[in-house]
Amino acid sequence: MIAVYSSFFFLLISSVHSTPTISFTPQTLNRSGDIVTIQWTGVESPSDLDWLGIYSPPESPHDHFIGYKFLSDSPDWQTGSGSISLPLTNLRSDYSFRIFRWTQSEINPKHKDHDHNPLPGTRHLLTESNRLKFRLNRPDQIHLSYTDTVNEMRVMFVTGDGEERLARYGEVKERLNNTVKARGVSYERERMCHAPANTTIGWRDPGWTFDAVMKSLKPGVKYYYQVGSESKGWSEIHSFVSRNDDSDQTLAFMFGDMGCSTPYRTFIRGEEESLSTVKWILRDIKSLGNDKAAIVSHIGDISYAKGYSWIWDEFFHQIEPIASKVPYHVCIGNHEYDWPMQPWKPDWAAYVYGKDSGGECGVPYSVKFNMPGNSSEAKVRNLYYSYDMGSVHFVYISTETEFLKGGKQYSFIKSDLESVNRSKTPFVVVQGHRPMYTTSTKGSDIAVRVKMIEHLEPLFVENNVTVALWGHVHRYERFCPISNNTCGERWHGSPVHLVIGMAGKETQPIWEPRPNHPDVPIFPQPARSMYRGGEFGYTRLVADKERLTISYVGNHDGEVHDKVEILASGEVISGGSDDDDGKDSSLGSKSEFEVLWYIEGASVMVLGVVLGYLIGFFSRRKREGAGSSNTGRWIQVKNEEET
Repeated sequence: MIAVYSSFFFLLISSVHSTPTISFTPQTLNRSGDIVTIQWTGVESPSDLDWLGIYSPPESPHDHFIGYKFLSDSPDWQTGSGSISLPLTNLRSDYSFRIFRWTQSEINPKHKDHDHNPLPGTRHLLTESNRLKFRLNRPDQIHLSYTDTVNEMRVMFVTGDGEERLARYGEVKERLNNTVKARGVSYERERMCHAPANTTIGWRDPGWTFDAVMKSLKPGVKYYYQVGSESKGWSEIHSFVSRNDDSDQTLAFMFGDMGCSTPYRTFIRGEEESLSTVKWILRDIKSLGNDKAAIVSHIGDISYAKGYSWIWDEFFHQIEPIASKVPYHVCIGNHEYDWPMQPWKPDWAAYVYGKDSGGECGVPYSVKFNMPGNSSEAKVRNLYYSYDMGSVHFVYISTETEFLKGGKQYSFIKSDLESVNRSKTPFVVVQGHRPMYTTSTKGSDIAVRVKMIEHLEPLFVENNVTVALWGHVHRYERFCPISNNTCGERWHGSPVHLVIGMAGKETQPIWEPRPNHPDVPIFPQPARSMYRGGEFGYTRLVADKERLTISYVGNHDGEVHDKVEILASGEVISGGSDDDDGKDSSLGSKSEFEVLWYIEGASVMVLGVVLGYLIGFFSRRKREGAGSSNTGRWIQVKNEEET
């Protein structure tokens, strides 16, 4: 009898003081984006501060997590048991998971993430999982770009080792008979120039980036391709439409400042709206059919990794459905390049170029992308270049490195603009990160804008640049045709400037109001600003030999909220503040490409202004919480470092 009571007492004590356990299913993932479910039991007196740490590689120190989730994200967390499911990206090393107890008394107000929220404490480890593996070392992060040769297409991808990889391609999916060897490169932590990129917290092995050029492509033909090797495995088969030098048609999706979303909290903010941007662009690409080429332009502030290297992996996984189908072109922004000791930092820019790259100093950007041209400075590539597509000559410039008269970049821009064949490409579109024109009142960029107007704007005006696109300010804004801060007469003769940094980054600008409406920060705006958008989205460019149209698509509905149309002569025929419906009846019916984009017509544009304003307001208010103190402003403003 005594033995029976003893056994019962032992079981009772064991149940009261049970050891937490953690497990996951499946035990192995096949590819990036596969979902793992983490389960736990036996967490005593659960707290809403208990958290699940996500680690890769598994031997990382406790405070070197790549991300975390609070156990309270599980509906059953108060029972001491629960589960969380999330997709994981292949970081070329195993994962593990750990559960920690964190208490209110241990919150360290000095240990914060980029949003100034306290990072979780690691003093009390409750349990740790086994290792989670990815099954294959297949190529990942596939993305295309043009080269300097019209009948070529570059494909880049990432693997975990430097062994030989190939690209094979052909016009028939079942017969990829053309093969080209890929060149692999990597980089070490020592190449990073500042924290956190060169610290053990921010650094992860970036793997090997491979680069292959598919050559001798027929113009305007759909090609199938895959990358990899027989010994290490092949990617899935993807496709693209080759560039057609004889075509007049141009289709482009253009934006800046997108970033990416992560399925966990981490040291920096994930950009949830970037998912909507990708979703709507994918819709547009699918609507093109099998014979229309298109491009993407992402004009700076690309992944917002800010020195946490695995964010680049998350970014490329997110864009791969787009970038594996159409060329994905980029230019450099402050969050790819800027660091305190960068080579070009004149006195007037002392407060402009800071440490926004998180110590990356352009290295990941230079390795992970390979744009046309061969521009470089201090071993940083992809600074300025150009190419033709259809009726448009696209020019990309760097606002983070020297652009003043007498410098290498200025000479390139001057020579490039002066040599454009306007009979072949009647439209010229220049793109860079920091804007030459904006009604954002952020003061630290004023010096850059002044120098750009002084040195670059004369080149734009003299060479009849059609449109200048900029990012950095995280909203959409369209200006009149403008030069020297003055709108051109009768909408003719000066470039139309657009700010398109609204693809995902959540921080908002403070808009400059009209002098007689100081209490209304959005509408009406200064006279030179034709339209300012209140929500996330992207722009679509459609052109032929006669007309170029740029439309602003809002993420909340995927519809057009603003557009501007420009003739090859340089005349702006719609997009003015006094347009009735954005149409010009004298030009007849729209082309098939315009119909594809603008089915909804003017009613959607008017409705979009209202809905964009209201939805941008209420969605942000909901995220900031009912207790926000943003009195007298349309929207709460983050600190200026976030641009």
